[in-house]
Formats: sequence, C-alpha cells, structure tokens
Amino acid sequence: MTQGTAGRLEERHDRYIELIKQFTIMNDIFMRNVLKEKACTEFILQIITENIGLRIVEQVLQMDYANLHGRAARLDCVALDTANKVYNLEIQQENEGALPKRPRYHASLLDANILEPGTEFQNLPCTTVIFITKNDVLGGGLPIYHISRTVREVEADFGDELDIIYVNGSNRDDTELGRLIHDLNCREAKDMYSKVLAARVHMLKETKEGVDIMCEELQELYDEGVKEGEVLKAKRSALLLYKKGTALSDIAEVLEVGIDIVQEWLSEVVYE
Repeated sequence: MTQGTAGRLEERHDRYIELIKQFTIMNDIFMRNVLKEKACTEFILQIITENIGLRIVEQVLQMDYANLHGRAARLDCVALDTANKVYNLEIQQENEGALPKRPRYHASLLDANILEPGTEFQNLPCTTVIFITKNDVLGGGLPIYHISRTVREVEADFGDELDIIYVNGSNRDDTELGRLIHDLNCREAKDMYSKVLAARVHMLKETKEGVDIMCEELQELYDEGVKEGEVLKAKRSALLLYKKGTALSDIAEVLEVGIDIVQEWLSEVVYE
C-alpha cells in the first residue's frame, strides 16, 4: 500500500467517524444497526402499539421481498411476536416514500411471502404496517394515525386483520410516543429517555466495537457505490462501441465480460 493510498484511507475513515456522530435512528443505515438488538425493535413496537407486553420472537432486517410478476421491495424490519402477529416497521425521511399506497403494497408482499401454497387464506396472520415519517405526511396535525378497513354502510370493522399506522416524526409532545420520537432523532445517547435505545446508540457510537461495525458498514456502501459506478461506465462504453458498429464479441472482449452481459446491458438501454 502506497503512502498516498494509506492517506486516502485514513481520510475516508475520519469522514466515517464524523458521519457516525451525526447519525440518528431516523437514518437508514444507523437504524438497521440499532434494530439488530432485538430489544430495541421490541421497545419501539411496544410504545407505538401501546402494548407493553409485546414480545418479539424473530425479526429480519433490510430483506428483499420478491414479486415474480412485478416490483419487489426491501422492507426495513419485519418482526413476529409471541401472538403470531407480523409487524413491518419502516422509517421514512421523504414524504414520497410514505404515500398511502406504499404500506398497501408492503402488506401485499408480506401476505404473498407468508402464505404457503395450499394454505387457507384464513391462516394469514394479523399484520400491522408501521411508517415512522420525518414529517406529518397525512397532514392532520396528529401524533399518530391508525388506518383499518371498514364496511362503510354498517360502520363495522371489515375483519381482514390488516392495520396501518403512521407515526408523525415531527411530534415531540410529553407522552411516551413523543419521547420515543425525541429519542429517534437524538444524536447522542446521553440525551435519550429510553435506556434500551440509549445503550445501543452508546455502543454503536462511543465504543471501539460499535464504531468499527459502523465504519465497516459505511465502507461496504462505498465499495458498492464504486462497483455500481464502474458497471455504469462499462454500460456506457458498450453502448458507444455498439453505435459505432463494433461487434458484440469485440465489445465483450474489450470490456472483459461475456457476450450475454453485453446483450443484457444493451437491452436495458432499449427498454428504458
């Protein structure tokens, strides 16, 4: 490793440290690492659902839920409790990422991936999709919104056991929910109300082990970005060579990829 390379790596590491200091649980990458401590997910769900007895059996974070005939989605956190209820917990900074049809789609992906072939529809679990948003997306001036389907004519619950909850992340009132939102927006553990969340934030920001974990995550994101940039440049080169009449086999040889990859790249351009 040259001295210049070592210097750049050290500079990048210093930038990572500064980024970590600025993170709150409302930041996607930091939230993911906070919620790896199951007790943190449990605490957040307990406050939002007003169910202090809620206990998480298992959870998955940042998992892609497939749709064989349409768009897939990566869900922030999906958890199962002891009552066999499923929760999808999402944190959204941008209003556009929390439009009403988004939780509807998340719920449909959960149902499609949970229900095994041949299983009765009645066996679908009770599902709650929760969006914690930076702003008051629904615009009603309330700290929390509960949405469920009803039969309009008789004003009765439809009974599909799907609930959607929007939590207004701009709320800071003096309630358990308001204090939770305060904690989700705190940069320092010492300023947080919740001992559970504070302990995890302290570990990730103020211990060598935690800082190393976060730096590794940031480095992985950096490497992914570099790789994506290299692929994008290769795609552009392939297109330019193709427009100049270069044979696919020659393009593949120049870019050191298979002909099938070149064909895939060119087809993406055609259908964009």
